[in-house]
Amino acid sequence: MIVLNSLFPVFGLLILGGFLKRWNLTNETFLKTSDKLIYFIFFPVMLFWKIGGTAADSGLQSNLYVAVIFSVGIVFILSVLSIKIFSVGSFQAGSFVQSCVRFNTYVGVAIVMNALGDEGIHYFGILIGIIIPIINVLVIIVLIWHSGEDYDLCQRIKTSGKALVSNPLILGCLTGIIYSKTIGQFPVFLDNTFGLMSMITLPLALLSIGGVLTLKSLKFYFRISLLASIMKLLILPLVGYFMLRYLDVSGIAFKTGMVFFTLPTSTALYVLSAQLNSDTDLASASIVLSTIISFLPLSIALLL
Repeated sequence: MIVLNSLFPVFGLLILGGFLKRWNLTNETFLKTSDKLIYFIFFPVMLFWKIGGTAADSGLQSNLYVAVIFSVGIVFILSVLSIKIFSVGSFQAGSFVQSCVRFNTYVGVAIVMNALGDEGIHYFGILIGIIIPIINVLVIIVLIWHSGEDYDLCQRIKTSGKALVSNPLILGCLTGIIYSKTIGQFPVFLDNTFGLMSMITLPLALLSIGGVLTLKSLKFYFRISLLASIMKLLILPLVGYFMLRYLDVSGIAFKTGMVFFTLPTSTALYVLSAQLNSDTDLASASIVLSTIISFLPLSIALLL
């Protein structure tokens, strides 16, 4: 029942978002506006609230994060090697590597909240703050290397660093950690306010994701997007599982790590691919295919 209770609400809202777009009950303007509200306001506030008001057991935290960092690093190296092994073109290389290591934060929080509660959100929120900058640095290196453009590397590093420092999701996580360590609970009026805001956040985020998913590019990029999905949803979970076991991570921390490893790839990879001259059609295909396939590995992760 944990699979049905945890995953059905998430994938049900994703599907509903697609139907709402098809029925013209939502449109591009609505989706772009809701994305901005979620990214800059609702989601950071929810992360701050959930992390700041929850004191998780810190005994296994460091091992969880070490396991995730090493697992992502291993799969990143494998994805770069796959560019040569499977003859992935330079135009597709950046989107391909992103598809192998990026993760959908919104789907992750929704599943962790449903299945693992506040302690799981605490672990997952800290994980976001640690791993997002690492993944961004890795994929930007690949994107620049294969872009075919004469970028000023120092300027690109400076711009990327500024974007990471000002990332609302990272700021929400970091401020939540600080609040948790210093104060640890919210006054009732703030707790109620944040609670009302969180009721909007995840449904709106999932409907927006469902609204932008399209099957148009999948038939032209099925082979390479399937390869990326195998890396993301099979190789990464296997590497992650053995890494978590090797480092003796267990309980809620272990389940949080496994949910992270089995998440579909992020819709954000489309934006970065467009900015750095990589294949946005491949990005779209990878997002759709990994989202469809992810139901199975996520189900297994929740049952472990």
